[in-house]
Amino acid sequence: MEIKAEKLNLAEAKCDLLVVNEFAGIKVPGGGTGAVDKALGGMIRKLAQEERFRGEFGETLVFHTHEKIPAKKVMVLGLGKRDDFNLDKIRKLGGITIKKARDLKAKNVVTILHGAGVAGLDPADCARSLTEGAMLANYRFLKYRKQEAKKVDKVDVSDLTIAEINAPKIKKIKKGIELGEIESRGVIYARDLVNEPAFHLRPKDLVEKAKDISQGKGSIKLKVYDRIELEKMNAWAFLGIAMGSASEPYLIHLKYIPPKAKAKKKIALVGKGLTFDSGGLNIKPEKGMSEMKIDMAGAASVLGIFSVLDKWQPSVEVHGIIGACENMPSGSAVRPGDILTSMSGKTIEIGNTDAEGRVTMADTLYYAQKQKPDQIIDLATLTGAVIIALGSNITGIMGNEQKMVDKLIEQGKITGEKLWQLPLDKDYEKQLESKIADLNNIGGGRSGGAIMAGLFLKEFVGKTPWVHLDIAGTSYAEKDINEYTPIGGTGVGVRLLLHYLKTV
Repeated sequence: MEIKAEKLNLAEAKCDLLVVNEFAGIKVPGGGTGAVDKALGGMIRKLAQEERFRGEFGETLVFHTHEKIPAKKVMVLGLGKRDDFNLDKIRKLGGITIKKARDLKAKNVVTILHGAGVAGLDPADCARSLTEGAMLANYRFLKYRKQEAKKVDKVDVSDLTIAEINAPKIKKIKKGIELGEIESRGVIYARDLVNEPAFHLRPKDLVEKAKDISQGKGSIKLKVYDRIELEKMNAWAFLGIAMGSASEPYLIHLKYIPPKAKAKKKIALVGKGLTFDSGGLNIKPEKGMSEMKIDMAGAASVLGIFSVLDKWQPSVEVHGIIGACENMPSGSAVRPGDILTSMSGKTIEIGNTDAEGRVTMADTLYYAQKQKPDQIIDLATLTGAVIIALGSNITGIMGNEQKMVDKLIEQGKITGEKLWQLPLDKDYEKQLESKIADLNNIGGGRSGGAIMAGLFLKEFVGKTPWVHLDIAGTSYAEKDINEYTPIGGTGVGVRLLLHYLKTV
């Protein structure tokens, strides 16, 4: 699908579907919608009254134009209350537009730019949000549905045009489209990885993805550590979890250096990379195991970010660090009660082999802080407890630097990715104590599980400012979450962190 901006009068647009809008409570449409209504002889007002169209958010009114204007059909989109309108609603409107266009078999769609009129939002921001909503709603993972994939071209929108008559505004809109496309491509890259079956995405395949991302890009460098090198680095926590699998483990280190100016800061992004988590010898139940291909969603988001960093070009140095392995049961697997020595020298008693993510992250986080970054942000499908606490639409956030937490929450409001802070209460640290090691990888039973995991990770970042994002609930959608997030991998964190990297 091509998304573009053109100097075009809405009433003169030749297309399969013309999209205009209306806020709730408006009796007489104005702006572009009013111009189309006038060209149609008041048809919008008449049909809105007959069909009781109220302009509530997401409400649609679709009708044939009967050749009164070049567009074959018109769709009026409800914007809801003007006071409640924001950029995420524009994303959702972009998603609604694409899905409705598919249903109507409309190949060519021309739309008004929602929010840039009486709502008074910046045209570039509006165009970026509309582009994101359209591209992300258009996403489907059809790699293994060959017959369905053949049908896609017959119903997919081929081009979406944002119409505007003001030339200076068009320049801003085109810039917004460009940024929206970059962000969306990063999210789609991450979604594809999360949706890929574990049989086709082993740790070595994540290495190949990292190689593809870095190849031919002077601003991105790659270093990969294999088992022998990891043994020399004393990464026995990470290697201990990998022992049960026939797949070789790897530590992946991507580094982006700004090509045009000296980096202002150094930011490390750490992604959990369990390409499959069976639970190990504390094996998961059948229902819990069937979706464990998603346990590398943190790594997928880091790779999604790096796949577009050369286009995004933040002014900071960015390190992407991933511990890629599988957690499998076998005769060589780590056992409950075993003690692993981490890269930091701290020893970890394995109270449960299914609390493996935090153990692999112990070494990847320690390796990250050894790079002397100004900040560390990790993304991990770490606990089922965070889903119990926050559900599937809100990411748990915690850390040792409140300014970072606050800034990420604010960026989440802009990108439509909801975050909720959980406290790293020091009184809970006692529950991670072990009688035979420095730490136990579980603590406190079922109470405060997400916080316990966060406190465990905190032990391995030293004094480096650090934030942990528990994406166990938000990395995968078992049903459509909203108008632009369909079932499957969500690519959570990609847009959030791309925005964040432009602010530090």
